[in-house]
Amino acid sequence: MSSTSTTSSTDTRSQWGSRIGFILASAGSAVGLGAIWKFPYMAGTNGGSVFLLPYIFFTLTIGLTLLIGEMCMGRATRAGAAKAFQQWGGNKVGWIGILSVLTGYLVLAFYSVVGGWTVYYMIQAFLGHGIINDPAQMRGAFDAFASSGTLPVLAHLTFLAVTAVVVLLGVEKGIEWVAKFLMPLLFIMMIILIVRGLTLPGAMEGVKFLFKPDWSAFNGESLLNAMGFAFFSLSVGSGSQMNYGSYLSKKVNVVTSTTWIVFLAIMASILGGLMIMPAVFAFGLSPDGGPGLTFATMPAVFAQLPFGHVFAVIFYVCLFVAALTSSISIFEMSVQSLCDQFKWSRPFSVLLCGTSLAILGVICALSFGPWHDVTFFGLDFFSLLDYFTSNIGMPIGVFGLAIVVGWLAWPMARTQLNLVVEQPEWLLKGFRVIAGGVAPFLIIVVMLKGLGVF
Repeated sequence: MSSTSTTSSTDTRSQWGSRIGFILASAGSAVGLGAIWKFPYMAGTNGGSVFLLPYIFFTLTIGLTLLIGEMCMGRATRAGAAKAFQQWGGNKVGWIGILSVLTGYLVLAFYSVVGGWTVYYMIQAFLGHGIINDPAQMRGAFDAFASSGTLPVLAHLTFLAVTAVVVLLGVEKGIEWVAKFLMPLLFIMMIILIVRGLTLPGAMEGVKFLFKPDWSAFNGESLLNAMGFAFFSLSVGSGSQMNYGSYLSKKVNVVTSTTWIVFLAIMASILGGLMIMPAVFAFGLSPDGGPGLTFATMPAVFAQLPFGHVFAVIFYVCLFVAALTSSISIFEMSVQSLCDQFKWSRPFSVLLCGTSLAILGVICALSFGPWHDVTFFGLDFFSLLDYFTSNIGMPIGVFGLAIVVGWLAWPMARTQLNLVVEQPEWLLKGFRVIAGGVAPFLIIVVMLKGLGVF
């Protein structure tokens, strides 16, 4: 199928009102909780700088290449992943697009529970509660809240409702407007916390941990984790970025715009590390605290700071904003898929997606409490969705994307890359080598590691 026929399929489809709106919304999808919550503990448990440097390298090479390819597919087909894979790859790979949409949908089912946690902690911070001096007590308080049943369910429903309202307003009046406001706010608040953290005695040890390479800590495990996080941090393979690309004007240079998105995603992760690590080192806490590093240690840090409640409010607003920008992109992708596939109205699609996600999210929230004994293949429902999406759904989606862009539809991908500005031949050749050769091999390696093969 020619690129001409794919780009003209839906002339009435919504479009971004501005290039900066597209960049900020897409960067928001990529940033999410990963930059503030996941990157610090991943860096902390993988040697700091020896994790950061490979992460930046993989993001600027494989990650950037695949994200450009995803945006090209979305813009060319004017469709989400389900139809885009069908049009560019044919019947043999069309199912991968459906899997990508399903993967993103299931991610939001449990991600909205984590988003609900940010709602709860943000409200607690505004009320002046929830700041405990002892990290062990804070961990206990978090566990008590997460397992309580009612509170995490209400928090999940609140977070999902806010997401649904933004998506209901549409691309330009809802998603783009929110992104233009929230993303600059997120970076400003992160910088405020970083400046405060760097003034603490001993904070520079945290900076050294992040930026001064300690090659004795380098190992293959850190390298593979950095590669996996590079894919995760850009939301590649879940269908949400391809859907955002489908709203992109033909006049926008995909290469430069996507490079800005990747740059902002990297900067957000670095800022997230600088926001957490200096404070962790300043107060003698362990950087390898795992997933609980953010929720279980930062409140203890705020308790020891002048105006700690103010900084706690800023911090939890950051978490909420980061979670919301990602959830909006996934919810929008699910809604638009229903609109594309069944020609349903946006309000009805929002209602259907919101209701079904609310039910699945309630089950995920209760898996920490009353239903924690209910397991599937030895995993509770929250962990089951996390395992499937992280280790099966997203890797298959990314692998399929690489094969389609690098091989099955390379002529169409090349046309999209050259649509606004003629790209140099070396860049096009490098793009294809990475997309069609390097990326599939490394994705298989990461997937096998995630499945526990080695």
